[in-house]
Amino acid sequence: MTIVHSIALDETVKVDRVIDHIRGKKGGPTVVFFGGVHGNETAGVFALKEVFRELHSKKTAVHGELYAISGNLGALESKQRYQTEDLNRIWFQDRIERIIDHQEIRHNEENELGQLYRLIHSILDSGTPPFYFMDLHTTSSNTSPFMVLNDSLLNRKYASNYPLPIILGIEEYLKGALLSYINELGYVSLGFESGQHDDDMAVKNCMEFIRYSLAVTQSVHVSEERKEQLYRNISNSSDAPHRFYEIYHQYDIAPNSNFVMASGYINFQTIPKGADLALVDGIELKTTKKRQIFMPLYQKQGNEGFYFIRPIPVFLLWLSKKLRRFKVDHILVKLPGVEWKGVSKDTLVVDQRVARFFAKSFLHLLGYRARKFDESRLMAKNRESASKFKAYKGTAWYKK
Repeated sequence: MTIVHSIALDETVKVDRVIDHIRGKKGGPTVVFFGGVHGNETAGVFALKEVFRELHSKKTAVHGELYAISGNLGALESKQRYQTEDLNRIWFQDRIERIIDHQEIRHNEENELGQLYRLIHSILDSGTPPFYFMDLHTTSSNTSPFMVLNDSLLNRKYASNYPLPIILGIEEYLKGALLSYINELGYVSLGFESGQHDDDMAVKNCMEFIRYSLAVTQSVHVSEERKEQLYRNISNSSDAPHRFYEIYHQYDIAPNSNFVMASGYINFQTIPKGADLALVDGIELKTTKKRQIFMPLYQKQGNEGFYFIRPIPVFLLWLSKKLRRFKVDHILVKLPGVEWKGVSKDTLVVDQRVARFFAKSFLHLLGYRARKFDESRLMAKNRESASKFKAYKGTAWYKK
């Protein structure tokens, strides 16, 4: 058992890796919630304990299976984001193979990964589709609740059921995330950021998110009136508009650099040109033009200082949907400077010296997120081909 303390609630609970598991009537989905993947983010753990307690005490009929899972048990007990390395930055295939296949475990977080990996695949092997994976987080800065997800049409369609800001494209900057690994397996997976770490509202927002998610996935039957009430509760929790945004810049904190974020910034805030952003090794970092800030870092652990985001026009969302469905990317490989990386045909390698007209923004429309491959080439990966659309087509939300 792991002892977890909430500063926000001034309460302590004991949890195992599986906080709770409810096996309901056959024929429903398998819904998996993670809390505490970062050990200083306890809101999800406490929210899951409470909502699952409600389900038991009210003897609520459940369709399918529900899981509440603790993320980084060691970091939760020690009240820090991570012990040796960020658990939400190490989900790479080669690393997983070393940990799982070769049993080469080098520190605490790799041990946590191994346990989570085996649990996730046990759920996938024994559970009934469709599968949903939701990761509950909080932020170091004050924030309105929002959702973060990898940019696949399946994720977009599911996330559109929530009246919240939805952030796309983080997988291009944030490498090795748990949800990216799960999304590459083809399942609906998303992150919910419920508020600031030590704010009791973050716990309440998490609870409302869990309840509404159980209604959307039809894991729990609720009346239309109750579902509408839950929808309003989610909507009222966020001051930022319900729309899609994309990340287009990340400030990476260099190793051994002294980074101090300027005080007072909150998510979605618009910042004028020339504003002080941070002190980096004693030098002021300023905006070069008007920006919209996202996830400013106000904690000691973490390598991402902040992001810049911008709203995605509705037309571009529509256009990207059409381009992906017509598989325009399969035409691109007939052009010079563009080729498939392998036989799976889900990764493009673009030679920028030849194909200079390929902007990242165009690759984004096709569902690709690009990373530097070497000095002259980009490697861009697409998750559309992995998405298990057929498993979700019979759901009420997919038919809407």
